[in-house]
Amino acid sequence: MKKNYKIRILEQELSVLSDAEDEKVANVVQFVNNKIEEVLQAKNGLKTLNVAILAALNISEELLRLKEVNIELCEQLEGRAEKLIQLIEDTN
Repeated sequence: MKKNYKIRILEQELSVLSDAEDEKVANVVQFVNNKIEEVLQAKNGLKTLNVAILAALNISEELLRLKEVNIELCEQLEGRAEKLIQLIEDTN
């Protein structure tokens, strides 16, 4: 069941619906706010929209990089599993 949350991002209060637990929502909000703070520290004086766009780009880049790592790890695991299956079959 979705719950309504009042969150604060870039000094803006927003109302969002989520079926995630309170702690998960708080972690997501904290993560976004941390990314925004990184942008603000690196480039002071940006407009709010530009800060949001740069933070979104940074988050997207991190997500895509982690997806690539995940794919590589899955491929490695699949390869190892296939080798183990072959070893088991060869011993029978």
